Amino acid sequence: MEGGPLDDELFIARARTGDQNAFAKLVRRYQEVAFRTAYVILADPDGAADTAQEAFIKAFRALPDFDPKRPFKPWLLRIVVNEALNLKKPTRRRRELALRLREATVRGDAAPSPEATVLARERLRVLADALLELPAADRAVVALRYFQNLGEAELAEVLGFPRGTVKSRLHQALGRLREIVLGRQPGLRWVYGQNGGR
Repeated sequence: MEGGPLDDELFIARARTGDQNAFAKLVRRYQEVAFRTAYVILADPDGAADTAQEAFIKAFRALPDFDPKRPFKPWLLRIVVNEALNLKKPTRRRRELALRLREATVRGDAAPSPEATVLARERLRVLADALLELPAADRAVVALRYFQNLGEAELAEVLGFPRGTVKSRLHQALGRLREIVLGRQPGLRWVYGQNGGR
């Protein structure tokens, strides 16, 4: 579970002096978010685990250059995204991600009807399959925005682009995602056709 920025600052300060236990606490705090980010980009659990591990190694080595006035999470996720996008070996193990996304449930105050549950699962299946057809860079921006719930400023920091470029890339990625979804299921237009593809 993530702690606050003050905890991060303390652990980073200690890690910069060579305290490996302090850095281990940062790893434990952010390992799940690092893995999930890499996993959505690569659609490969082994590649995602390797990528997250390599990102933490690079982060540890780069700590002397880290600006402690900035938040740690976006800085780390930028390293994760770069590692995932630079991974050279082809990854086509998409079934695990698709299954994971398909099993997601729509939460609400009242229990959905069986019909609503079936429709929601079908929509998630179509969306998961379409997401996996996007290029890795598009998956990265969509995953960071909607799976990691990063805001525009954090996205800009993670991806290393100005905010306007991030907005443009997200818009383009959602447009490509929408085209794939509508190409498969034109009847889902009402679900994904408004509010930026959401």
